[in-house]
Amino acid sequence: MAESDGRRIGVAVDFSECSKKALNWAIDNVVREGDYLILITVCHDMHYEEGEMQLWETVGSPLIPVSEFSDAAVMKKYGVKPDAETLDIANTAAAKKSITVVMKIYWGDPREKICEAVEHIPLSSLVIGNRGLGGLKRMIMGSVSNHVVNTVKCPVTVVKAHA
Repeated sequence: MAESDGRRIGVAVDFSECSKKALNWAIDNVVREGDYLILITVCHDMHYEEGEMQLWETVGSPLIPVSEFSDAAVMKKYGVKPDAETLDIANTAAAKKSITVVMKIYWGDPREKICEAVEHIPLSSLVIGNRGLGGLKRMIMGSVSNHVVNTVKCPVTVVKAHA
């Protein structure tokens, strides 16, 4: 992806309702023809079924085209199960908006891995959902979106789950 090929818009996706809302918001308000829409997903567990998985643990998977991440057999290799609604949103956006949709998978702590993705891809901007955890849960679990907003150098849009 050369710089002149279009912007690289990242959306953090965990297949929750909140992340689907963020994905739809990015498609409706940010991406335009010629852009790359990069779905960033972070898995907690790393399964070492394949030797190449060990290589990807540090740097994440290669960029996976929408046609491949729509294939359950391909995604099984990565240990990720995208839901039908997210796949439909991604495929529809690719066709209607004339954009390139890809997925990049990381393994580990979402707060750290999303920040790494912003830097290493690198992203022009990032859209991330916010589940709206209460004060106590946020204090105990930590807010992924808050950490990302305060750490990365690119513009970040936080889409609230209950807005």
